[in-house]
Amino acid sequence: MSRIGKRPISIPKKVSVTIDGQGVAVKGPKGELSRVLPSEVTVEQSDGTILVKRNSESRKARSRHGLSRTLVANMIEGVDQGFKRRLEIQGVGYRAQLNGKNLTLNVGYSNPVEIEPPPKVEFSVEDNAGKAVKTGTLVVVSGIDKEVVGNMAAKIRAVRPPEVYKGKGIRYVGEFVRRKAGKAGKK
Repeated sequence: MSRIGKRPISIPKKVSVTIDGQGVAVKGPKGELSRVLPSEVTVEQSDGTILVKRNSESRKARSRHGLSRTLVANMIEGVDQGFKRRLEIQGVGYRAQLNGKNLTLNVGYSNPVEIEPPPKVEFSVEDNAGKAVKTGTLVVVSGIDKEVVGNMAAKIRAVRPPEVYKGKGIRYVGEFVRRKAGKAGKK
């Protein structure tokens, strides 16, 4: 049995969960999310907790059990607290700025790269001290859907991934980039 799938999900006081067959809708202070779960699992709600159970012992049902439980738990956490992904920009002259809701990246290309946020996702730009500013080197992607926030952060990172010789580029905060030695040079 899946160890993750067996664990019950506790529902915070401010969050309400509605289960309609395979559909799960979660409403909280930050917004609302809904998702249709695979037919191999069932969701039960009882006195402040949610249990995800599988219908059979087939390989497909076992593989979807833990996934479904994690998706429901992420929905509940998202509408209660939200998710954030922080990216740092390293390089001389590299910076990010907000134009309305859009994020403009100046990362060494001839033209700035403009990124528009999807619905329910917000960008903010901070300086190295963590204060919100107009132009800075830290980009924070925040929202209630963990999947969308992670995908948006990955798209921003893909604009200029960190390169291995000088370390310039966009990386997640805390990401370790293995550095390579450059040319040996003449002796």
